[in-house]
Amino acid sequence: MFTGLVQDIGIIRSIDDRRGDVRIEIETNMNLAAVQMGASICCSGCCLTVVEKTENTFSVDVSAESLSKTIIGAWRVMTRINLEPSLKAGDEMGGHIVSGHVDTTARLLSVSPEGNSHRLVFELPRGYEKFIAPKGSVTIDGISLTVNEVDEHRFGVNIIAHTWGHTTLSDRAVGDKVNIEIDILARYVARMMECEG
Repeated sequence: MFTGLVQDIGIIRSIDDRRGDVRIEIETNMNLAAVQMGASICCSGCCLTVVEKTENTFSVDVSAESLSKTIIGAWRVMTRINLEPSLKAGDEMGGHIVSGHVDTTARLLSVSPEGNSHRLVFELPRGYEKFIAPKGSVTIDGISLTVNEVDEHRFGVNIIAHTWGHTTLSDRAVGDKVNIEIDILARYVARMMECEG
């Protein structure tokens, strides 16, 4: 379980696809001494398990299923990714409940500066628009964000200067894809409405 509040930007140091799964080594400034082997770390929205670690790197194994459902397959050596360790009992819930299970990917349609902020518009695959609502929550590449507006299968978010400078959203260009996790409350409300309908 995560909050969608990014704690560090990691850097991909190696990608090894010679075995069944893909092993990815990630460099980080997080305190890895506090991270147990087998612990979960949210990597740009994907909940991945620590299988090896050093003082300043950790490695994860990524299955074919995860590669097919996320943007992990587009990562290369030196790619920057958002990192958040899993919640511990007593941690502050500052964002919203994030599971680290990516539902789909979305394409970045536009980036527009607005004062000190940036307005980003994304396009979802058909069928996912029912889960996105103005002023609702959405997780983009592991970042808890508030939806500003929705227009059919497109939605916009406003990125304040702090978030722009402390996440990888500033690395994104028009046409790039991002990981999307639907708000768990939106998922259950949509399911309840389907059952009642």
